[in-house]
This record gives sequence, C-alpha cells and structure tokens, in this order.
Amino acid sequence: MKNSITRRSMLTTLGGAVAGLMALSPARKVKAAVQKVFVSTNAPKDYDPYKHKWLMCFDVDKCIGCGLCVDACKTENHVPQGPTYFRTWIERYIIKKPKPGSGDIRGEVIVDSPNGGRGGFSATTVPREEILKSFFVPKLCNLCEHSPCTQVCPVGATFDAPDGAVLVDPKYCIGCGFCIQACPYGCRFLNPETKTAEKCTLCYHRITRGLKPACVEICPTEARIFGDLKNPVENDPIQAFINKNKVNSLKPHLGTDPRVMYANLDKEVR
Repeated sequence: MKNSITRRSMLTTLGGAVAGLMALSPARKVKAAVQKVFVSTNAPKDYDPYKHKWLMCFDVDKCIGCGLCVDACKTENHVPQGPTYFRTWIERYIIKKPKPGSGDIRGEVIVDSPNGGRGGFSATTVPREEILKSFFVPKLCNLCEHSPCTQVCPVGATFDAPDGAVLVDPKYCIGCGFCIQACPYGCRFLNPETKTAEKCTLCYHRITRGLKPACVEICPTEARIFGDLKNPVENDPIQAFINKNKVNSLKPHLGTDPRVMYANLDKEVR
C-alpha cells in the first residue's frame, strides 16, 4: 500500500525528531536556566548569569572573630533573629597542648560558635598555658558544583545557577527539609516564618548589581575575598589570593567540589 508505514520509515522519522530535539536542547536549556534565575530572584533583567562565575574565599589567619559579618548578613537578608538561624557564621577552634608523655602532637580540639559568632567571642575558659593554637573560621554555603541539596529536592526549588550560585526558589519550596538533611556542611535551615529552606545566596540581589555581599563589604580585616572569575578586574583580589596562597575546600573527600576556598586552613576544621 502506498500509505503503509514500514518499520524503517518509522525509525527514520523518529530518529529525525530526536535529532531535532537534541539540537534544540542546549538553547532551550540556557533559556530555561536564565528564566529560572529571574523568576526565583530579583536580579535585574539585564543580568546574564552565563557571563559570570562567582567565587568566595577566606583567609583564616585574618579572621578576628568580630562577628560583624554575621550581623550584616542577618540585617541585609532579613534572617530570623533566633540563635539557630544563620546564613553565615563563625566557629572558634581551640587546640590544646597534648598531655605530657602522651606522644601526641596535639591535644583536645574544642569548637564553639555562641550565637553564630554574632557579637564576637568572650574569653575562653581554657587556661592560656594549655592552648597550642586558636583561630576563627568563617562558614557559609559552599556553593558545591555537585550539590547534594539540589539532588534531593523533590520539586526543583533548589537549583544551581549558571554563575555558580546555589539558590532556593521560595515559591516552589514545600519545606520538606530534605535539602537541610542532605547538606554535609550544615549550611541550611528552615525559616520559621516562611516555612521554606534558606541559606546563603551570596547576597544575590547585591552581586547581580555590581555590589559585594554584605559580609564581604563589612569585614574589617578583608578575611573574606569575593570576585568574578569570568570578569577579573585590575589587581583582581581573587586571582591574587589564589596565586599567593595554597587553597583548600572543606570536606573534599565528599566529592561535592565546593566553590568556597580557604587559605591557611587547619586540618582540624571540618
């Protein structure tokens, strides 16, 4: 019959359709990613997330534990005032000297973060003569390239933006808490007012308008370094930081490939 459909013709037609879809998918994927950024945030309409790649770095030796970054973040992003809600926080590490005759190089490691470090830290109760080393470590979302939080979100509310930010769309978030449990860095919390997951966004409303994150802006010792890998400026602080220091990420063995880098990071930090 003239109009009969053979297996060969069906496969040919189907193959052509699949090839057409594959050819269109990259463009559609780009458009969808850009649209999701605009729908989920208040980024300006002329912002192109494909033209940026944000990176956050910390110099542990410069952090003095003042807590100004924590306070600035709370204010800028309207973070709930409770003592367990933080988008960024500071931890204090105190490494004690080993007990005589133990043969150990180091002693007990004590970590605290009262009120997330907001308002600074009071004097430690550990006698000075027992302390081998002490330092402060700023923490926030690690901007994982292979983020567990995006993988477990059942509705796609948590997503990777093309510019390196990991964002949450509160309009889609159902507050299930899966992402909070999946984050190996403890960087997420459930907002008690909105009942949605919340975390550091790098102050996305600021960086998409050419401003620095609030925590970077206020840091008095420049312990926080922030920049755009795709758009380096003259005497670029990010490039200088990476070239000058041996940088590490937190929990590299997990394979999440964080885009938050640390210099002078002690091996005890997790």
